[in-house]
Amino acid sequence: MLTPVMNSLKCQCTVIVPNTTSPYMIAKITAAGASAVIQHGDSWKEADAYLCEEVLAKDPTGVYVPPFDHENVWQGNSTMIAELQQQFEEKGEDKPDALICSVGGGGLFSGVMLGLDKAGWHDTRVLAVETQGADSLHSALEAGELVSLAEITSIASSLGAKRVCEKAYEYARRPNVKSVVLRDAEAAMGCWRLADDERMMVESACGVSVALCYDGRLKKLLPELTKESKVVVVVCGGSNVTLELLMQYREKYGWIEREMTGNKGVPSTVAVDGLGTNGYRD
Repeated sequence: MLTPVMNSLKCQCTVIVPNTTSPYMIAKITAAGASAVIQHGDSWKEADAYLCEEVLAKDPTGVYVPPFDHENVWQGNSTMIAELQQQFEEKGEDKPDALICSVGGGGLFSGVMLGLDKAGWHDTRVLAVETQGADSLHSALEAGELVSLAEITSIASSLGAKRVCEKAYEYARRPNVKSVVLRDAEAAMGCWRLADDERMMVESACGVSVALCYDGRLKKLLPELTKESKVVVVVCGGSNVTLELLMQYREKYGWIEREMTGNKGVPSTVAVDGLGTNGYRD
């Protein structure tokens, strides 16, 4: 969203991305109006350091716009909870029993937690979800302090912050928050199952949260939930996804369907069964 805003202000916008960024995403950022897209480093951390130490150092009028570690980012993301509160009130509902949110650097998660505070929904359970290989928040919670991952190895590159922001770490230590880490295969499965069931395409950074809705994962994490419970899933992004990529995910990670519960009430389960043994080549 940054590049269209900068265009409306008639300002140039230079975007620094890691070397892992796909040509597809670079093309999308350029098409959105970026004056330049520069690749540097293996993760967001290296790209950000290059932006601050090299690019901005040579531009005295340049303005640094962080992707997640800033109060303005959290305030902006918190407005989704205000909208959610309005929708609940219009339906005569109280509040959600649980909320599922993906975590990368922590900007979205921090905004969600800030919004819950504003709404007074302090006891809504929050599942902060990451993928293995991009689990900087979970690693920090296990260590009892902020830590940096040695590298990002997950396919969910949009979650690829080696170190989560301090505010996210503070929020994650609250008793109503549970840190959850899933495999890349589960994140990929969440993507194609959502496409099957809801005709929505999202990238793996979002699919990892969607995956909790399938095969009993959510019930295992929050056994107190019932059929009447109200659960909100933040469907956070579909920028870095194509139909071809979803097909590649299904080809590579289709084996995970063997772990399905076989719930015939889920359309994607029926579709898979209709293809024969899992519908995939072993």
